[in-house]
Amino acid sequence: MKPWIERQRHLIDFTVQSLARRKGKSLGLLFVYTLLVFVLASVALYTHALRNEATRVLAGAPEIVLQRLIAGRHDLVPPGYIERIGRIRGVQKIEGRLWGYYYDSVLKANYTFMVPADREIVPGEIVVGPALERTRGLSAGNGISFRAYSGELHTFIVAAVLAHESELVSADLVLMNEADFRRFFAYPDGHYTDIALWVANPLEVRNVGVKLLGTLPDSRPILREEVLRTYASIFDWREGMMLALLSAAILAFGIFAWEKAAGLSAEEKREIGILKAIGWETGDVIAMKFWEGFLVSLFAFLVGYVAAYVHVFHFEFTLFAPVLKGWAVLYPSFALTPQIDGLQVATLFVFTVLPYTAATLVPIWRAATTDPDTVMRS
Repeated sequence: MKPWIERQRHLIDFTVQSLARRKGKSLGLLFVYTLLVFVLASVALYTHALRNEATRVLAGAPEIVLQRLIAGRHDLVPPGYIERIGRIRGVQKIEGRLWGYYYDSVLKANYTFMVPADREIVPGEIVVGPALERTRGLSAGNGISFRAYSGELHTFIVAAVLAHESELVSADLVLMNEADFRRFFAYPDGHYTDIALWVANPLEVRNVGVKLLGTLPDSRPILREEVLRTYASIFDWREGMMLALLSAAILAFGIFAWEKAAGLSAEEKREIGILKAIGWETGDVIAMKFWEGFLVSLFAFLVGYVAAYVHVFHFEFTLFAPVLKGWAVLYPSFALTPQIDGLQVATLFVFTVLPYTAATLVPIWRAATTDPDTVMRS
């Protein structure tokens, strides 16, 4: 075993020296290969982290959100619905929610006005999200006016700004007192935007959803798992669109690998002929070229993946973020939790390292099994 290891070490040393002699070609290949791995790994790391972030954020969301539909459109939930839902077996907690959208013609952006269930807000005051703090220059103690859809102007005092750590879900929020909300949006007493429900047994969520439809035929129960699937499909669609745009680069690299497999340059053929002439065995020549392809692809993979990791988790995916995140005036600024999926790394390794390594062996095997004199003459 030890002689074999020593032999491979010498072959690797010779391979590295051979690559150094063809410095320009080797560096050009490494650059293209590393760039390809960098882009593919960046997209894979970012979409995986986004999915996990969405799952983490939605973990605290209600298991069912009930909306009322009139002619297929979202309408206010009238009084009496909460009492009727409370009689359904399996429902553990019910909460009527008040929220709505407000269009700011100054920024040309939508805000989400909401009455928080876990926070008391003084009438005439509001709590704003971090994105409003940045775009409108707001801070605690500032006043801001909003014109309601009735045309009436309402002025509020900013009591506080929400923590930046929650910006993924609170960037565009404006939290206010229930009385202020109902007056601003002209909501009648007892009416709600929707109803949040928590179920005692998580395995009974779907059954409770069916019971809600039977009790309230004009309602639409939205399950948390359905929201998660929607997020996943959005990320998958955008990831697919990004990879489709990269198909030209992948195709170009595929053509390069095919050309590599189709034949050797005259210089490489002469090198193999000389090695055979001085006594190298066919297995040694094949092993040397295997190490050449493997070392190039492995080095490119490691550098490209590390660069992608730094790009995604330390520079917030700056180069490609608008394509996968979408665009908005009040876009949240947030840092993703660094994480690596072993299966994802293995898949990327298999589809980037192994094809090129295998492509280098096909012409080498042909040349290594040919007479040295014939190889050098050709």
